[in-house]
Amino acid sequence: MRLFVNEKFNRIHLAGEDGSFKIMRLQVFLSHNGVCSRREAMGVIQNGRVTLNGIVVNEPSTPVDPRKDKVTVDGRAIEAKNLDYIMLNKPAGFVTTKEDAHAERTVMDLLPKDLQHLVPVGRLDKDTEGLLLLTNDGDLTFRLTHPQFYVDKTYLVRIGGSLLSEKRLRLEKGVVIEGKRTSPAKISDIHTKGDQTEFLMVIHEGRKRQIRLMLKSVGCWACYLKRIAQGGLELGNLSLGQWRVLTPAEIEILKRPSSKQTVPMKEERTVKQEARKFTKKSQNPSAQRSDSRKPGQRRDSKFSTRDNAQQIRETQRPKRGFKR
Repeated sequence: MRLFVNEKFNRIHLAGEDGSFKIMRLQVFLSHNGVCSRREAMGVIQNGRVTLNGIVVNEPSTPVDPRKDKVTVDGRAIEAKNLDYIMLNKPAGFVTTKEDAHAERTVMDLLPKDLQHLVPVGRLDKDTEGLLLLTNDGDLTFRLTHPQFYVDKTYLVRIGGSLLSEKRLRLEKGVVIEGKRTSPAKISDIHTKGDQTEFLMVIHEGRKRQIRLMLKSVGCWACYLKRIAQGGLELGNLSLGQWRVLTPAEIEILKRPSSKQTVPMKEERTVKQEARKFTKKSQNPSAQRSDSRKPGQRRDSKFSTRDNAQQIRETQRPKRGFKR
C-alpha cells in the first residue's frame, strides 16, 4: 500500500499496488468513475440523488472507500474503476474537451467506450497536434496543469518567414498576452526550410492558445504546432489519432516533482502573497502609519471618527434663517 498526498486539498489518500484509491471524496468518486464532472457531481449529491450504503448523502466531501462502500446514483450502482493513464496523439480538427455541444469532434471520439471516463490533462488547441494525456487521476491532473509545478511542455513550431534574434529574445523573456505576462520560454533547434522556420519551444504554462498568441505578439504566425513532450514523456512514434496505455515507469516519471519546484506549494503561495502586500504597501506611502502615531492610536483625520464626521457635516450645512 502506498501514500499519495494531494497538495490541492492537503489530504492523504491510500492507494493499493494496482493504483486504485482506497479513500476519496464522494464528489471525486463520481467523477473518477465516469458518472459526471466534479462540478456536476456537487449538484447531483446536494439534490439527494446519491446514496452511500443505502443512506442518502448530501455532502460532496463525504469519504468513500471503493473497496467496501456501495454508491448509487438514481438507483444505479456505480462500480469503482482503477486509475487509468493513456497518451493520445491528437490530430488537428479535434477539440480537447470531454463534451461540447458546439464541437463536431472531440478527443473523446478517438477513445473506446471503456475509456470515456477519462479527462484530458490540460488542453491542446483544435488546430494543434501531438501529445495529450488523459486520466481519471485528479491529483496528477492538478500537478501537470498548475504552473507552480513547472511541468515543461515541448512543442514543434513552424512559422512563416524567419525568427529574428530580437523576436526570439522577447519570447524567451516573456511577452504580454491578454494583459498578463507569460513566463519565459525556451527556444532551440532553429532551422529554416524555404520560406518557413522550424524550432522547438518549451513552456510550463497552459493558457488558452498561449504559443500562438505569444508568436502573434512578436509579429509571427504559427502555421503548424505540435506538442512532442510533456513532463518527461515523449510522443515518440505513436501514430496520429492513436493512443496507448502508459507504463508504470512512465506514471512515476509524471508524478516525480520538477527540479524547479523547490518550495512546497502552500509555502510558495504564502510567500507570494506577502510579497504582493509589501509591494502594494511600499507603492502607497500614505497608507503606512506615520512614525508620530503610536500603535493603536487613531489616525489624525477629520473623518477618523463618526463624531468628527458629524461635526463637519453640521458646519458645512447652510444656516437657515428668516429675512427681516
